[in-house]
Amino acid sequence: MPQTPNREEALALLKTYNQSDSLIRHGLAVEAVMRYFARKREADVEKWGIVGLIHDLDYEQFPEQHCTKTEEILKENDWPEEYIRAIVSHGWGICSDVEPRSEMEKVLYAIDELTGLVTTSALVRPSKSILDMNAKSVKKKWKDKRFAAGVDRSIIEKGAAMLGMELSDLITDTIMGMREVAEEIHLKGSVTE
Repeated sequence: MPQTPNREEALALLKTYNQSDSLIRHGLAVEAVMRYFARKREADVEKWGIVGLIHDLDYEQFPEQHCTKTEEILKENDWPEEYIRAIVSHGWGICSDVEPRSEMEKVLYAIDELTGLVTTSALVRPSKSILDMNAKSVKKKWKDKRFAAGVDRSIIEKGAAMLGMELSDLITDTIMGMREVAEEIHLKGSVTE
């Protein structure tokens, strides 16, 4: 019988497969945004957070097998199918043919790339902070395809459409979620609260 993982187990597993600070911070950022969305949607905050935290489990060691290797690892660790499916679905159209269907899956799909764009946008601000940033700042950077060139904006747009959300609202909610862990993800910058 699959065991429901707790956050400590998820974080330990993430750190077993990832030594990169930037990948761990990305996991923390996505976790925070997933928790934020879960609260807004009255969903299971713990489940959504854990799925966000662990979603790139295999990326550092197995980038060519992204999502596939995570599925193997999580099955070996007896994770529930709902968690595994959600995590694999974030790679839909890139490295997975599992389409996001549940709200949790759609949110993860929509915000994964977006957290990268928000992070990069915050780091070029004079304050280097997410605490004084808004969606307008990110939208200005959005148009410049050379800025954060690795971020696939079409995935974010597709995710927003899946959720029936305006892009600006998706960006705002992502910023708000990331603000909750600004210090841990090194985006507090020089802003004092």
